[in-house]
Amino acid sequence: MPITRDQKTVLVARYKEHVTKSSAIVFTNYKGASVAQVNALRAKLKETGTTYMVVKNGLLGIAFDQAGRARPEGLLAGPNAVAFVGEDIAKGVKALKDWIRDAKIMEITGAVLESSVLDAKQADALSELPTKEQTLAMILGTINAPSGNLVRMINAPGASLARVLNAYVEKRKETEAAA
Repeated sequence: MPITRDQKTVLVARYKEHVTKSSAIVFTNYKGASVAQVNALRAKLKETGTTYMVVKNGLLGIAFDQAGRARPEGLLAGPNAVAFVGEDIAKGVKALKDWIRDAKIMEITGAVLESSVLDAKQADALSELPTKEQTLAMILGTINAPSGNLVRMINAPGASLARVLNAYVEKRKETEAAA
């Protein structure tokens, strides 16, 4: 049964909202997956802030146009399901990739990152990016390193003086004990 014009309008608005909010959009060919498997994948991806849905290609293309993002013409064909990835791209794509590897059903066909359309290999590489937490840890480490070095440099002369004084005291004790 075909969907009505009103239903199409609602779908386009829903797609547009997801396209606008997503940091990355990963396309998968879901051919061969059962409803239960797609629902299991949705549940797993929801934990990472990712929304997964089977889409109508033409309506998704309209949503891309309305959102002002690059329209991935090559990806808008065939049985598509799309992962709308939230803030943490690596975490969402890694969860998708892990599920696909375990289920051996679907395949990643491409992705849209900002205004760039990525092929399947490039989209797959998104899972190798550091997660948000790892990135923050790297930034904090980089910020902390100069201050740690500064503290060591400031303490170095005092530590050197303390070692010299300690050596002098030890030498005096030896000379007094010998006398």
